Amino acid sequence: MKRYLTSALVVALLAAAGPASTQTKATAQGVPEIAYTSTPSFLKAPPGENFGEAVGVATNSKGHVFVFMRRDRNRLWEFDATGKFVREIGKDYYGFLFAHSVRVDSQDNIWTVDEGTNLVSKFSPEGKLLMVLGHRPSAAAGLAATRTGANLPDGKYTFCRPTDVGWDLQGNIFVSDGYCNNRVVKYDKNGRYVTQVGSEKPGSGVGEFNLPHGLQVDRQGNVYVADRSNGRYDIFDNNLKPKGMFTNVGVGWTACISTQGDHQYFFASNSNPNGNQPGTWAITGEIYKMELDGRIIGKFGHPSKEHGGFQVVHMMDCRDPNKIVVGEIESWRVQQLNLGAQQPARAY
Repeated sequence: MKRYLTSALVVALLAAAGPASTQTKATAQGVPEIAYTSTPSFLKAPPGENFGEAVGVATNSKGHVFVFMRRDRNRLWEFDATGKFVREIGKDYYGFLFAHSVRVDSQDNIWTVDEGTNLVSKFSPEGKLLMVLGHRPSAAAGLAATRTGANLPDGKYTFCRPTDVGWDLQGNIFVSDGYCNNRVVKYDKNGRYVTQVGSEKPGSGVGEFNLPHGLQVDRQGNVYVADRSNGRYDIFDNNLKPKGMFTNVGVGWTACISTQGDHQYFFASNSNPNGNQPGTWAITGEIYKMELDGRIIGKFGHPSKEHGGFQVVHMMDCRDPNKIVVGEIESWRVQQLNLGAQQPARAY
């Protein structure tokens, strides 16, 4: 860990996919492999249905799995702990257009982040809409609704293609915003703006982002941001003041922090990129298990279209640090990974 303080138009969205990401080989060398097995088809789609791009996955306290996917229309599906389909949440919801992530908080509320509508939505465990952050551009605005430039300065309550959401133990809300803004915003539990880090302009300096693509918060209130196009993970305190970086585990596609047990672990995805550009399979595809201070325990996974390998791990759930659920874009699937024995953490 590098420390510098203390040690309707989905087509238009696709055409403007945001900053190009240079795929980065992880610089950590000699990292031990963690043995794992894959349970690739543990979720059973409803009869006659198929999974789409599984961009978001999450679990709740009962072991239920939620999958937020891009398909003929956005779908948010819930499965029980055995993989049986339970229900669809938010069918025909105005806040769904181009899915990006789903998370479940400590009260089992379900949160979705949609980069097409620029909305973060909170649903109760029963599926009732409780809160909306952001503003969906009006259809009357026409093509302006799909602009790719930044929001106007000081857009405290509007987003521009947001990517993820997390919370601290006090219920404060953190949003990574995202593809055409390059910031993280903090709100209180009622949705009132508190502060932010970053701006509408991309950057690579301390406190700057170039596509903040994922976000998690640990029990101490520290915020971890997958800064994808900068190829790093940025760490901030609860007031979004910089604390450090992880720069040795490749591109920051997504972040995950375990919640079961007294000890928390950090998982980082150096996923192979969309499109599988030439040469990327040789330097990408792995997931790292780490301590919160950046020491690496091990890595697992590799790029492959076969089960057990990965095709763009867009999001992970690691509630149980030995049972990881991964959602993949290009293979249109969700896998459950069961991790085996691991070595003590080391700095690399």
